[in-house]
Amino acid sequence: MHSFWWLVCALHHVIWAATMLISIQAMLPEPPVRCDKNGCNLYNSYGVWGDRKDCHVQNVTYPTTEEELRLAVAYANQNKLKVKVVSQFSHTIPKLACPATSSGNSMLISTAKYNSSIEIDAKNLAVTVDAGIGLRRLIDAVEEAGLSLVAAPYWEGVSVGGLVSTGAHGSSWWGKGGAVHDHIVGLSLIVPAKQSEGFAKIVKLEPKDQIFNAAKVSLGLLGVISKVKLSLEPRFKRSIAYNFTDDAQIENIYMDHAKKYEFADITWYPSKHTAAYRYDNRVPLNASGDGTYEFLGFQSNSILISKSIRATEKTMDNGRSLGGKCTMAASFLGVKKLVANGLKNGLIFTGYPVIGPQGKMQTSGSCLYSAAADNSCAWDPRINGLFFYETTAIFPASKFGDFIRDVKKLRDLKPDNFCGVDIYNGFLIRFIRATGAYLGQPEDSVVVDFNYFRADDALTPRFNQDVWEEVEQLAFFKYGAKPHWAKNRNLAFLDVQKKYPNFNKFVAVKRQLDPQNLFSSEWSDEVVFGKEGVKRDGCALEGQCICSEDRHCSPGKGYFCKPGLVYKEARVCRYSSSPPPSPLSVGSGSDKNDF
Repeated sequence: MHSFWWLVCALHHVIWAATMLISIQAMLPEPPVRCDKNGCNLYNSYGVWGDRKDCHVQNVTYPTTEEELRLAVAYANQNKLKVKVVSQFSHTIPKLACPATSSGNSMLISTAKYNSSIEIDAKNLAVTVDAGIGLRRLIDAVEEAGLSLVAAPYWEGVSVGGLVSTGAHGSSWWGKGGAVHDHIVGLSLIVPAKQSEGFAKIVKLEPKDQIFNAAKVSLGLLGVISKVKLSLEPRFKRSIAYNFTDDAQIENIYMDHAKKYEFADITWYPSKHTAAYRYDNRVPLNASGDGTYEFLGFQSNSILISKSIRATEKTMDNGRSLGGKCTMAASFLGVKKLVANGLKNGLIFTGYPVIGPQGKMQTSGSCLYSAAADNSCAWDPRINGLFFYETTAIFPASKFGDFIRDVKKLRDLKPDNFCGVDIYNGFLIRFIRATGAYLGQPEDSVVVDFNYFRADDALTPRFNQDVWEEVEQLAFFKYGAKPHWAKNRNLAFLDVQKKYPNFNKFVAVKRQLDPQNLFSSEWSDEVVFGKEGVKRDGCALEGQCICSEDRHCSPGKGYFCKPGLVYKEARVCRYSSSPPPSPLSVGSGSDKNDF
């Protein structure tokens, strides 16, 4: 989602685009559930799931009150239906929200219309909200009351129930940390119940309750979150500046950076040997400044530009053009420095630091609401715009430096191979604290996000895809990073349950609250229990498997299963101009001539 390289081309094409006479109106995001006479389909915001298969359900219901929400769960329980919850938004990349079964006995509960209540308790610095409330609406309400929500993800297109369910986070090692679920002080959960209890009941939880740590990050597997109570602080401002500098010491100073700045992050552009350190601390409310942070990739932008950018990237990828990608990456980095990645002192960016209220600095997503003609979010699937993977790995803080060192070794073999990720947003590095949540990280951690090109067709190999497969496997298998529950390709979740020391405690709570597994599905089980699917021809091309045979790649197009170049245990699909003389052997060289 952190893809905003379209801005570079926008600057080149702005005069041309302004002269086009087109009657298309602003294209706001479509609802995630769309129905016709044959039933309903659930989509994520990219329009395509990881396996490219539809999520079909018979029907969807839209409760408006907590009691209607309870009745919907009761109906599913009484009729033995598989059930999942979806909100007004749908930005989860894995199929966690898909209840579909081969027998068709499934339904969706949408919280899109369950969004009326925001109760602010100023005396006790807390707010209680309906789970369907959008993040931006919540932030605006608490700021208006003279308070601030400390933690929030960088993307605001999420509901409160959805963001706490999947472990959404910003960046901070200070205080309670950057994960929103660690700011929860109360939660109501609707779970299946006996017939004598009306087939569903509301369970109200507080931190003292035994199952609270299971419910904080529940992935929608325990029941339906109906209310969330979050802690607040008196309203404050933030002061932000970026320092673009050499990346030579990043693996040695990331901890110091996180400890020095409350909302620190780092963006690393490996092909350009550049790191952008974010200096971000709170300042008093009376500090001068009314700045905003509108992250460039989340701003509404021209449909024509988004389409042309995607077409250009496809041409470069199909033509194996490193030069084109590296030129674009260099131009992009220059623009980012010029406009401070979306920071504005007022109407525009005029210089560092940018000081503004917490509510205007902590999250962004203006493409969700723009009324400008001919604009949309850059990844809207209706326009053939940006289409990419998003890998997000959560490392124990002590292991992250060694991961960076290995990535640098891979980068140094041929730096231009990393231009593809720098076209997007490089490696975004954030910080989250240890949590008591059973499906959260048990130690202070470092989170890395990186985006990269995805082909239109599942069986089309990608230029230099072996590089990103090796980085992916370095993260999740050599260094044992945990995958973000709402992102990643399927292979990232292999054996994920072994990475959580409290996983069995979570499973025990699930058996207690949902003994009939109404809130489980084959799709959520695949993610949560780290199951690898059947290996088929081409399955490694989109991360549905790790290759072990050439047929899992695309030998007909010159992509064969090979060992990693730095992480030798990795198995990646690498291009070779000539076919191998024999089937894959684990000792079969590294094909450096084709790297």
